[in-house]
Amino acid sequence: MQWLQNYFNFRIVGQYADVFIAGIGQTLWISALCLILSLIIGTFVAIARLSKNPLIWRPVAGYIQFVRSTPLLIQIYLVYYGLPTILPVGNFFDETQSGIIALTIHTAPYMGEIIRAGIESVNRGQIEGALSVGMTPRQTLQNVTLPQALANVMPPLLGQTAVLIKDTSLLSIIAVFELMSAGLQMFSETVIATESYVTTAVCYLGIYAMMLVLSGILQTKLGGSAWKAN
Repeated sequence: MQWLQNYFNFRIVGQYADVFIAGIGQTLWISALCLILSLIIGTFVAIARLSKNPLIWRPVAGYIQFVRSTPLLIQIYLVYYGLPTILPVGNFFDETQSGIIALTIHTAPYMGEIIRAGIESVNRGQIEGALSVGMTPRQTLQNVTLPQALANVMPPLLGQTAVLIKDTSLLSIIAVFELMSAGLQMFSETVIATESYVTTAVCYLGIYAMMLVLSGILQTKLGGSAWKAN
């Protein structure tokens, strides 16, 4: 343990514990809000991509391709600097709100493609059976298709959520305080890179470990045990 103390100053890290705790809290609530919004929008994106009407699926496909082909950093800048220019209400969004909008716009297409794959993986016979017993298409989608689809694609959803959490670090470029900002603050005030960035990385690992636990619980709730058995 002594050799580790020679290379890593735990005392300095302890002095910035409250800063990192605040950064973790900011990262978690920003990520949670973006995740909820991107899942909602992504569900509509998935349904639109499954539509046979080209007036519906073509614009959505274009949106997906635009997001995939441009860096998130550019998208953050476009939202942060572009919204006040394009929309009359753009000036009402602060840095955090602009960051949430940008992350949601970026993440929703990926979630949509994952959910679309999950919907297509549901046995067609179950959908036809639900319709035959009198369920409406909306009830079938809500009660039969989507729960199974989400359970089937829980691992890729977890992976995309992890990417979303890591992507929040880019919000520091528009002065949004989150976990990466905590590490940058510590580094700027102490000029100690190892302690600053290793501590930040450990915090991200802790968040990911918590996600694994929550993912297992959610998969069980959604019937994922059947998927696991397969």
